[in-house]
Amino acid sequence: MTDLAAYGSLFLAALLAATLIPAQSESVLGGLVVLGEQPVVALVAVASLGNILGSVLNWLIGRGVENFRDRKWFPASQAQLERAQRQYQRFGYWSLLLAWVPVIGDPLTLVAGIMREPLWRFLILVSIGKVGRYIALAAGVGALT
Repeated sequence: MTDLAAYGSLFLAALLAATLIPAQSESVLGGLVVLGEQPVVALVAVASLGNILGSVLNWLIGRGVENFRDRKWFPASQAQLERAQRQYQRFGYWSLLLAWVPVIGDPLTLVAGIMREPLWRFLILVSIGKVGRYIALAAGVGALT
């Protein structure tokens, strides 16, 4: 596999995995680590960048989603949005450290946008969690090979 194909597929998988689109980047990263053709540090960096940018897309969607609340096609009710906002207020911005967790992480980053979380703080907290997860994953896969 060429470096461009490896890094490109990993970046795309990680980016999509961080959005509301169902995708998984862990298996792509794990497979590339096992192949051993690229440096693990570079693979972790590419996966992290893609995943963080996917979360930023969610944040941006959250920033603009309120303009469409009154549309019939809007995927969440007013009550669901209010409940999500209450939960975010309850746990605060520190909850963004859990943006890497499956099922809750992607909606969490969307709600952070709705709540107008400052981008600088969002990026720091989301990055800590996501980079940490990919380091742990790569280390775990590397230990098995």
